[in-house]
Amino acid sequence: MDWFSADGFELARQVLQRGIAAVYLIAFLSAAAQFPALLGEQGLLPVPRYLGWSGARGPTLFRRRYSDRLLLAVAWTGAAVAALLVAGLPQAGPAWLPMLAFLLLWILYMSIVNVGQTFYSFGWETLLLEAGFMAAFLGSHQVAPPAPILWLFIWLAFRLEFGAGMIKMRGDRCWRDFTALYYHHETQPMPGPLSWYFHHLPKPLHRVEVLGNHFAQLVVPFLLFAPQPVGSIAAAVVIVTQLWLVLSGNFAWLNWLTIIIAFAAVSDRAAEAVLPGQGRLTPDYGPTPAWFIVVVLAVSLLLLVLSWWPARNLVARHQLMNASFNRWHLGNAYGAFGSITRQRYEIIVEGSPDGTVWREYEFKGKPGDPGRMPRQFAPYHLRLDWLMWFLALGARGENWFVPFLQKLLQADRRTLRMLRLGPFDGAAPKYVRARIFHYRYSTWAEKRRTGLWWIRRPAGVLVQPLTLAEGTRRRYWRSDWN
Repeated sequence: MDWFSADGFELARQVLQRGIAAVYLIAFLSAAAQFPALLGEQGLLPVPRYLGWSGARGPTLFRRRYSDRLLLAVAWTGAAVAALLVAGLPQAGPAWLPMLAFLLLWILYMSIVNVGQTFYSFGWETLLLEAGFMAAFLGSHQVAPPAPILWLFIWLAFRLEFGAGMIKMRGDRCWRDFTALYYHHETQPMPGPLSWYFHHLPKPLHRVEVLGNHFAQLVVPFLLFAPQPVGSIAAAVVIVTQLWLVLSGNFAWLNWLTIIIAFAAVSDRAAEAVLPGQGRLTPDYGPTPAWFIVVVLAVSLLLLVLSWWPARNLVARHQLMNASFNRWHLGNAYGAFGSITRQRYEIIVEGSPDGTVWREYEFKGKPGDPGRMPRQFAPYHLRLDWLMWFLALGARGENWFVPFLQKLLQADRRTLRMLRLGPFDGAAPKYVRARIFHYRYSTWAEKRRTGLWWIRRPAGVLVQPLTLAEGTRRRYWRSDWN
């Protein structure tokens, strides 16, 4: 069945299977480290309370019962299976073995996402679920990669890139007048170690960057479907532009997963031409079992049907960004940064033993200490830091932020482990408060003179000094913002 088998795309399959499994490994390790503090039985948004109030919005193993112990069992099981797939062990067996492994990852992680509430509301969660489900049907080393699934991965890459490009063109004017990067590197959710330098590139180069982004997201995606070697060249453009984003910021695993998915369009011959001396990448395969053909065609038909909703969304006037159209997180809509923030505000949390001397809590990733160089965390996802960025944009967050302040007043160990620095050596302060600061990057001259990466000034108060006895009072003053 020449029409079914994609001979010459073994590298694509290897990168897809092992790469997606590697991202699952990071996601499950992140869940084991962060979920109990954020969403556990004693977390900021406890899952048992969520299930009691409204119930999960999709399939989950926690529907009948949640416990932190069960969550950790799910997370560590997923991490172990993902590690086996990264090593390529299930792929060495019959085609049904990696299929079961990836479907297990999909079910386990969907169980987490569907009770994760606002801490798991990011577009790359649904992207990982969709990619993991599709990877289940790529087969094993014994059979040739199935062409229908590779084409569906290319269609996913198209939706990712073209959807992101269209949301920008329909959104903020600064994308259309090529000034978006005058602001983006400074106001993005979590700057990286090179973001300061990217921000200080000449403005004409920023305009060229925006033009290149539009080309990569609005033109190149169509070329992914072109015959080889054009398809491989288009994939290379996507990969290079995503690596540029990796260098310039921290976007969890979004960029890395996009790079992995783009490899679906890279042929073995193209890779051999770029990497001479590697030998022939395409092995000799055995016959493809009839049952595998039937399963792949049935799944492909299902995914094509589910593609109607994201395809319609791409051409809709009111395009949705990062939307899932079904409870199984298959056939989703993607996009990012339809609008660009011009000013950066940060919420700084402080504690005090007496109400007069205040000391700052330091988060791991988000800007705090102006003299601390931003760190690289992606593809790891610091969920609390990301929610703090949305809170500073004015998002409603009192349902988790007031509990967070209460945990600090209790010196809760799990919560303190989510931070880089607790200023009281594990002890509880008597008061906490949350202040608003305006942040901007230092100039070259300011950096040389002071060593500071950021210049900040007070801009208001979000939460007035609060004691543990007052912890249920939710006091927010948006009028204090500049």
